[in-house]
Amino acid sequence: MSNPFRTTVAIIIAAASFGAVAQIAKTEDTMPTQSINQAQPQNHPYFGMWVSGDGHIRQELLQTGRYDEARGNRQSAYQGCYVVTGNHIDYRDDTGFTADGTFVDNDTLQHGGMIFHRKKP
Repeated sequence: MSNPFRTTVAIIIAAASFGAVAQIAKTEDTMPTQSINQAQPQNHPYFGMWVSGDGHIRQELLQTGRYDEARGNRQSAYQGCYVVTGNHIDYRDDTGFTADGTFVDNDTLQHGGMIFHRKKP
């Protein structure tokens, strides 16, 4: 005789897995193709370090098409690929999470409900 609890758990796990796969597919469809597979060299004026107003989040945009984000004392808290199109930036971290932002000017980035400023050397 089958165990109804085991069957219910199996159905829930299968449904959750399907939902996760569907979400990943949806996310990948919305990101530029070049950032999904690997970082591509970028050509734009926004390279360098961007810092949140409170200094807690520091995000470095590398010319290789990769970014490295620090949070507080945690260096390299998030890393991933990015693509800049005009003044718009799309991010995809190495776990698959996606985000975007807008460069207001060469020294101001709006991203994730925050305002970042370019760190001067």
